[in-house]
Amino acid sequence: MFPAILPLPLLFLALSLTIYFLISKHYDRSLPPGPPAFPVLGNLPMLLGKLPHRTLQAMARRYGSIMSLRLGQVPTVVLSNSEAVEVFLKTHDAVFASRPKMQATEYVVYGSKGLVFSEYGPYWRNMRRVFTSQLLSVSKVSSFTHVRERGVKVAVKSIKRAAERGEVMDISELVYHVTEDVVYRIVLGRSRNDQSDLASLLHEAISLAGAFNLADYMPWLGSFDLQGYTRRLKRLGKAVDQELEKIIAEHEKADSGAQHASGDHRDFIDILLSLVNQPIDPNDEQSQVMDRTNVKATLLDSIAGSFETSATVVIWVLSELLKHPRVMRKLQDELTNVVGLNKFVQETHLANLTYLDIVIKESLRLHPPGAIVTRASTKDAIVNGYRIKKNIMILINLWAIGRDPKAWSDNAGEYYPERFIANNCDYRGYNFHFIPFGAGSRGCPGIHLGLTMVKLVVAQFVHCFNWELPSNMAPDDLDMSEKFGLSQPRAKNLLAVPTYRLTCEIQEDKP
Repeated sequence: MFPAILPLPLLFLALSLTIYFLISKHYDRSLPPGPPAFPVLGNLPMLLGKLPHRTLQAMARRYGSIMSLRLGQVPTVVLSNSEAVEVFLKTHDAVFASRPKMQATEYVVYGSKGLVFSEYGPYWRNMRRVFTSQLLSVSKVSSFTHVRERGVKVAVKSIKRAAERGEVMDISELVYHVTEDVVYRIVLGRSRNDQSDLASLLHEAISLAGAFNLADYMPWLGSFDLQGYTRRLKRLGKAVDQELEKIIAEHEKADSGAQHASGDHRDFIDILLSLVNQPIDPNDEQSQVMDRTNVKATLLDSIAGSFETSATVVIWVLSELLKHPRVMRKLQDELTNVVGLNKFVQETHLANLTYLDIVIKESLRLHPPGAIVTRASTKDAIVNGYRIKKNIMILINLWAIGRDPKAWSDNAGEYYPERFIANNCDYRGYNFHFIPFGAGSRGCPGIHLGLTMVKLVVAQFVHCFNWELPSNMAPDDLDMSEKFGLSQPRAKNLLAVPTYRLTCEIQEDKP
């Protein structure tokens, strides 16, 4: 039935796989415990076709909160609770402050020349300084208050028209449109509709970046492009570059600096273009200068990183409010007391909305913007007795950390905002059991901008309207399942029927 002697090519392949498997088993002895790995594919078959954050949480119950895997050729360590994260990121923050290299970032994000995916080092530190000082400071974020408030009011008008007709609203689609439009106006100085080509390209890029690409885990298969991702990423990268070049050329032609000399607030692209040919490190004139590629990479980070995460968070908050009418009523009572039924929410009200704050925190605990955060080690280190070598990928399972009973008690899976009243957690990752935006030096620098947008949209929608689920659906029947991606969105769009509840009419904004 079987040949007595294998053909030489098959014999060579079998011998190679055996040697590789034995080497991998020996190598894994220096790493934390983990499930046995298949030859070549490693532990990838355990994750494919599933929600990885849920699968990894289940595996951690057996192998521990610090667990090792081999994903193809990539040795990986998975962290699943706050104690594990604190050991890695508090004591060894600099060691684990880089990002693993992926094809999507190489072909679409200009070889990681922005901020989000760049390697840890002087370049990253200087680009972060540019981001925080020039684009994301409190004063810069405040300067665009009118853009956010106007954009959200436009969405309220749309909802009110649907309410008058008794229509079912696709909240997911509406939230994506309003957040994306606001981000485009802040970053590029124009509406989403004016940039429809770039918008569609970025949606494709976000989808591909969140997809499983075999070449990222087995680079030797990259030249075969079995999934067709390499071709799509290269085509996409060229198309995105052409759109950004067109936008930059239009701004340069309009002489943006002179245009805004009167004192009007400049959009992000104007600020970035003013930095071209300037040293990225102002204290070192010999350092790399800001060039056109840096500008384009930073623009992509600014746009994609802003609207995708903000929209996803807003949709999850509204989903939880619809599923928990008690919390919705309590939030509306606070809005009525602080704002009044004869007024719309303004950003100046947000600081006084304390219940809104804990509603947002509880939603972020259960639905972090990214279910899994990736890091990469920059050098060898001994952590908790384990030898973690350079270039090992670190997966931080934020989804599991937010549901850890040791940190959140036995009701960790329940939505209960009041748990944060006596739990003074900060959004910035100082408490390692609550790190929805990451922790350490690699934490998200745009927290203030993102939270301002999230709070304004949620507060305005909840203040202006009562919401009911369609077709007499009971709150307990609302599907809360998610799909895996860069931002862990809902599996199905959120639908609801609005009823206008304010006593004031919506006034047209002055241009």
